[in-house]
Amino acid sequence: MTTVLARPTRTSLNRPLMALAAVMVGTALVTGLLAVVAPVEITGTNGWLKPLKFSISIAVYAVTIAWLVDKLPEHRQRLGRAAAWVVVVGLVLEMVVIVGAVAAGTTSHFNVSSPLAGGLWALMGFSIAAVWLVTLALAALLWRSADADAARLLAIRAGLVIGLAGMAVAFLMTSPTPDQLDDFAGIAGAHAVGVPDGGAGLPLLGWSTTGGDLRVPHFVGMHALQALPLLVLALEALSRRVPALRDAALRLRVVAVAAVGYAVLVVLLTLQALAGIPVTDLLG
Repeated sequence: MTTVLARPTRTSLNRPLMALAAVMVGTALVTGLLAVVAPVEITGTNGWLKPLKFSISIAVYAVTIAWLVDKLPEHRQRLGRAAAWVVVVGLVLEMVVIVGAVAAGTTSHFNVSSPLAGGLWALMGFSIAAVWLVTLALAALLWRSADADAARLLAIRAGLVIGLAGMAVAFLMTSPTPDQLDDFAGIAGAHAVGVPDGGAGLPLLGWSTTGGDLRVPHFVGMHALQALPLLVLALEALSRRVPALRDAALRLRVVAVAAVGYAVLVVLLTLQALAGIPVTDLLG
């Protein structure tokens, strides 16, 4: 039996998740300032840019998950609150390791050069796996729910599925590269494919311009969580000026086409990265 999404009666979104988002905004401001006044060079790039990017991404993710938790029916809110705490704890642990590594002048990701570094990397991996599983559980809880607007429901469902796939791309980065296996130097895994990490890359994003980079499909796929629901909101806003968009069936078709296109894009970007082709070849 299909359950109708409850109209939220709460006056605010999940507090722990919104607090996490606020802390990440503050972290982004601080690390952005440090990137300017006290840069730390790590693998050829400004180390403070990593926690800056992660804090922005986590802030957006936390607000999105808070919104999705609020969509749960009342009888599932307890599960939603538990999921929120797992997300908060997992992402705080990840950020502590990332910021601590930059402060120490070393890398956080793929670093197994010492028992401490390996333990911290394993902790990050465990935290991210937990966050991924919680997002999967949230998708399952929302899947059988219904919304008065089919386009909205499709956007949430497709956004979660594509977002989970995008998040899962990160697991492809954790295998040692052939060069690392031939000459182990304490690093096991890489963002780039076909070239070492830390080479020429796009400004701020750091995506490799000389080889493939799995961060591209990871980023694009993960943010389907925001892109598709925002598309629905945009269509609903435009419907006030475009009468054709007042047709719920038309909005549903637009979202369906966008979701399929988005999924195909993530697949193509993943294959491109695995083939060692720079994203700039696609952009150019």
